[in-house]
Amino acid sequence: MLTETLVRYSPTDFAADVRTGLTLPGQKELPSKYLYDEIGSSLFEVIVVLPEYGVYRAEDRLLRRCGDDAVRLLSARPVAVAELGSGSGRKARSILESLNRRQETTYYPIEISPTSLVHCAKEFRDLPHVSVVGLEQSYLDGLRYVSACRRRDENLLVLFLGSTIGNFDPPADEQFLGEVRRTLQCGDALLLGTDLEKPLSQILPAYDDSLGVTAAFNRNILTRANRELRADFDVSEFRHVIRYDKSRRRVEMHLQVMRDQQVSIPEAELNVSFLKGETIWTESSYKYRLQDVGRLALRSGFRIREQWLDEIWPFAQTLMIPC
Repeated sequence: MLTETLVRYSPTDFAADVRTGLTLPGQKELPSKYLYDEIGSSLFEVIVVLPEYGVYRAEDRLLRRCGDDAVRLLSARPVAVAELGSGSGRKARSILESLNRRQETTYYPIEISPTSLVHCAKEFRDLPHVSVVGLEQSYLDGLRYVSACRRRDENLLVLFLGSTIGNFDPPADEQFLGEVRRTLQCGDALLLGTDLEKPLSQILPAYDDSLGVTAAFNRNILTRANRELRADFDVSEFRHVIRYDKSRRRVEMHLQVMRDQQVSIPEAELNVSFLKGETIWTESSYKYRLQDVGRLALRSGFRIREQWLDEIWPFAQTLMIPC
């Protein structure tokens, strides 16, 4: 059964965030959430299947291995599933296939990309006992909606897959999971994906692939500003750059300007100067150690029920329950 997108997202003012980020003293920034418009979301779906990007395959191996176990641990009562940042929904398939064999299940993909929600609706047409209710909202607003409207006899399984938690600068990751915890009740659970520390020979190509798809994904944020804010970025003069901060175990994506450039952004009421070599920081991706995941769970109000590890591409899938 299929349900239309239920709640529409009221987006943060793109213009205001661009104005704030590009006028910061020192390092200019743009929030990574704006990478995921229709074009960016489509490019990311390509990135996850590239040979250099091992996260998707590691998580797929783990979900195929642990999906039934995770469902078994929770299925004493009916289970509804909410996925934060679902993308096309492919990552949730193993979990939903397992639930489809056991019960009627409502799956709530929570996404700010309407294109991704359309893909979600198509992804699960072959699962007759899974209803898809798309929520075009921010993660926490969507999750609060799901928690408030679920049936009284339902437990809630929240999926936060991939390596998205690594996009939060500490302690924002802890604060975010604390907010997730506050929406949950006894019997609910969070399945959290975390990309683990690994050699740079594995990390760096995952963010700078040989085909240049990640570079196009990164530069698309400037194309989006040109389209939606009437900016005049010369996108061809910005280079995709990856940096690794060893002390913080953090990958950084930047856009580096190749020549001095003056950019007008009318919808943001902004004119901004760029000097050759200057960068715009667009995304961070922190790499965890297992002890970091345990501390993150505890400080956010969870305890670890089960944890599964992939040995080919170091990655952890952790089932957390409210303390």
